[in-house]
Amino acid sequence: MDKVNELKEKGNKALNAEKFDEAIAAYTEAITLDEKNHVLYSNRSAAYAKAGKYAEALEDAEKTIQLNPTWAKGYSRKGAAAAGLGDYMKAFEAYNEGLKHDPQNAVLLQGRQEITAAVLQTMQGMNTPMDVDPPSSNTNTSTSTSSSRPSAESSKPAEKPKPAEPNPDEMTEEERKKYFAKKEKEAGNAAYKKKEFDEALKHYNAALELDPTDITFYNNIAAVYFERKEYEECIKTCEKGIEIGRENRADFKLIGKAFARIGNSYRKLEDYHKAKTYYEKAMSEHRTPEVKTSLSEVESKIKDMERKAYIDPAKAEEEKEKGNELFKKGDYSTAIKHYSEAIRRNPDDPKLYSNRAACYTKLAAFDLGLKDCETCIKLDDKFIKAYIRKGKILQGMQKSSKASAAYQKALELDPNNAEALEGYRSCALNLQRNPQEVLKNAMNDPEVQQILKDPAMRLILEQMQNDPNAVKEHLQNPAIADKIMKLMESGIIQIH
Repeated sequence: MDKVNELKEKGNKALNAEKFDEAIAAYTEAITLDEKNHVLYSNRSAAYAKAGKYAEALEDAEKTIQLNPTWAKGYSRKGAAAAGLGDYMKAFEAYNEGLKHDPQNAVLLQGRQEITAAVLQTMQGMNTPMDVDPPSSNTNTSTSTSSSRPSAESSKPAEKPKPAEPNPDEMTEEERKKYFAKKEKEAGNAAYKKKEFDEALKHYNAALELDPTDITFYNNIAAVYFERKEYEECIKTCEKGIEIGRENRADFKLIGKAFARIGNSYRKLEDYHKAKTYYEKAMSEHRTPEVKTSLSEVESKIKDMERKAYIDPAKAEEEKEKGNELFKKGDYSTAIKHYSEAIRRNPDDPKLYSNRAACYTKLAAFDLGLKDCETCIKLDDKFIKAYIRKGKILQGMQKSSKASAAYQKALELDPNNAEALEGYRSCALNLQRNPQEVLKNAMNDPEVQQILKDPAMRLILEQMQNDPNAVKEHLQNPAIADKIMKLMESGIIQIH
């Protein structure tokens, strides 16, 4: 699962950087490791859609829904893919189906609204690009109509004629500039896909000279700078594009895309606070799952940086000493505050958790104390005091068998430790006095029940009973050792 998560994060980063093929490859590799992970199919669907591969995006969206039929995002992926294929009815149905599971989902509501608008435009014959005049009709209407019956040839379904290429000579000056700007952009896109970034930049700049009011050209130029790792230039270009876009009432999605690219650039520059600011601005313009993921990742990074910046072992030692003084005075609650501050200042010092666990024990807050002991042991599995403290807490919780196992661990580290010996003997006496209670508690544990039902484990336990040397042999197997340890903790078996 760690490898799957690593590949998913790799795909997410590539997708945010608009490296769609790289993202698709990462998600595909992750899917081979975890074929039932609906999120991976959803992410790959998004990458396919961004790359213009809508058929593949639709297939992955369908798989996402199959794996998790109640997850709204699967339906939004299907709607976007179907819309990309021009299948507006399927897209509309997908958005509606998703809204049954999540009626307030903003992405689904917006998707349905956009599809409705697209259908209305198509019905009204408004699907011609706004920067190109529709071709003029010079059809000769003097065709003979002497025969009312259609010929054999005319009865065949007529092929849909391809739209005629607009004639620049028939355009106004402004229309001509927009027309040629579009051609330059298309040439730039072709070069960009081939990673011929210098050539792409030349065409995008030419498009910008012809039509300096289109934010799309600024976004495309910024994409080239981003690919070339010229992040400062990318940021400047996006900022200019946003300014032009505002002045010319550009689509909020394009402005949001520019803000997101600025966020990506600052993230590459490791200025995470600025990246966060621009991701938030992007979200205010147009909320997308990709930007939301990037924002969450950056916020997590900032928290981690702030935590690390707060670390100061010297101040941690000062707080520990204050806690020690208060502990001696019996002011355990205030001591906990100082130990907690010491932990924030130096979270890798096991003694701090051990000291705080002692306070929790005095206040009978056994669950919190036990948690601190576990953390202490995780940081230093040779720390004897942590096992002894854990044993005392478990005794306080009336879990003698588990307490006995904790003391036994301490004795493995120091067979002559008086405190561990006393605790272990105390637990043993308690177990001898209440064997029925021990058995009852153990058998109520589902994990113990499962171990005892295992025929292989029953055979191993029988061997251990008849041959003491078999214990050492079986403890060499980690899986068996874990099960034996569980039975020891429950009090079912005891090994001397």
